Amino acid sequence: MSEHGTAAEIEQEAFVRGVLEGFYRDGKPPWDSGVTPPELVALVEGPGSPAPGRALELGCGTGTNAVYLARHGWRVAAVDLVELAVRQAREKADAAGADVTVLCGDATRLDELGVPGPYELFFDLSCYCGIPPHRRDAYAAGLTTRAAPGARLLMFGYGPGAFDDSWSGVTADELRARFTGWELADVTPGTNPVPTYWFTLVRESAPA
Repeated sequence: MSEHGTAAEIEQEAFVRGVLEGFYRDGKPPWDSGVTPPELVALVEGPGSPAPGRALELGCGTGTNAVYLARHGWRVAAVDLVELAVRQAREKADAAGADVTVLCGDATRLDELGVPGPYELFFDLSCYCGIPPHRRDAYAAGLTTRAAPGARLLMFGYGPGAFDDSWSGVTADELRARFTGWELADVTPGTNPVPTYWFTLVRESAPA
């Protein structure tokens, strides 16, 4: 096994990268609609919304939601694995005059990207649910070490069985197990034709 994983794990990561790059080349990533989800709007603008602070978006795509957060007073860093998406996100932020730092990299390897935090808000629109299982603990650890006390993670994910493979998808039980020191505060089913969910996790004020 190399320092980057077994041959099978490396192949799986390359496969995921290739699929994502293909979606952006074709201009049809289903998760990148150009419209900010009402669930994020409700968190940012609704009753009990947190005061703007620092936010990190994982899998930002072409930057729609990062720009939205910046326009509402958040200091935003955003990460995506696909270079084409990152270029488009930077162009979108520039055109909007939004102060967003967009970085090309792996959401499970945040130590390589210069995003030390702490962050009060994390946003993930179907990034985690497509991460190979062997990298998911690293994702959770990366957010945990960068989370301010009481930080929130708003995550949209596809449920198991939504895609034609044995590992994509996410469940509430998995998040409870992987995100040590967080409370799974809410699980709301999505409205998609396949199983989807909105998860809200809150970082404990006094880490365990």
